[in-house]
Amino acid sequence: MKKIILISVISLIVFYLIREKVYKPYMWKKAIQTKEHQLQLGSFIFSKETGINGSQSYQKYYFVFKVIEIDGDYVRLSVIRQLSEKDNLKESDFSITSDQYKSLKQNIKSLTITPILSEDLYKGDGDSFTLNDYLLNKYPVLKQSRYYYEDIPQESKNKGIPKKPDDYEMYFSMVYSKKEIIEKGQLIPWTMTNSFNNKPLLSNYSKDIDLIIN
Repeated sequence: MKKIILISVISLIVFYLIREKVYKPYMWKKAIQTKEHQLQLGSFIFSKETGINGSQSYQKYYFVFKVIEIDGDYVRLSVIRQLSEKDNLKESDFSITSDQYKSLKQNIKSLTITPILSEDLYKGDGDSFTLNDYLLNKYPVLKQSRYYYEDIPQESKNKGIPKKPDDYEMYFSMVYSKKEIIEKGQLIPWTMTNSFNNKPLLSNYSKDIDLIIN
């Protein structure tokens, strides 16, 4: 009996390793070569991760990103979320629920998702990141949907790394490696933390990508 249990456990471990190390990477590389799932400007990237919540227990976190800039290996992402309503402020961690995640997977291409300049999210009456008259006047399409992503001015895109070190932290916010996305299906950020000679380094932190949709 013990021998049967041991064989079953070993078989499960082997199956898991084959799925994670062989099958999933193969399917990822196959999918990312197709037009519908390849990485490009405007792609939606779905990612989920396990983290620790405030009660020190594990919890799944779900994120959806928009690719707003690709400059060499630097891929800049912006989180898809909803503007808060005046009397219903949303949490600030940018994650969404499991149900919202599934819904966006199915409907992302048919939804109205508005690019809003970052500076505009702090303008108008009331709390930041809240739907107000200023945003409605400048982005009337928000009347159809409160989904949005933070964008940067077109003239600021694809200009390369800034020359002033003081601007590095801002530039590398939400910037990930294109190579790691394509080859490993992971979001690995570029960072200037602990860098040498003011050269960016790849972080040790990563998020697994679930899906890319165009």
